[in-house]
Amino acid sequence: MSIPPGESIGLEAHPETDQFLRLDSGQGRCVMGPAEDDLSFTQDVSDGWAIQVPAGTWHDVINTGEEPMRLYAVYAPTHHAQGIVQDTAEQAEADEDSGKDSPPEWSVQPGEGEDDLKG
Repeated sequence: MSIPPGESIGLEAHPETDQFLRLDSGQGRCVMGPAEDDLSFTQDVSDGWAIQVPAGTWHDVINTGEEPMRLYAVYAPTHHAQGIVQDTAEQAEADEDSGKDSPPEWSVQPGEGEDDLKG
């Protein structure tokens, strides 16, 4: 992902999925907590930082710098098609909506629990 200055990945929670985020460049602030309105953990992050987000945890990463913040996410289990790259958040959403960015058939997906939550 490339997050412009002042923007964020978007407040979200994945009820049945752990997530690993790594910043490759830039600086930002990570917020996390047990509820959308209870983000009690705050940590400034920069180049080389890794963020582990347990399943069900509300989280966001906000670019607080003056340059684009670059980061990538790894989900367990995977949420995306192998090898897919999107240039914008809008393209990522369009690919998900069209089914182009679906998890591989061999992956074991969570059960029939809650869908991902967006703030």
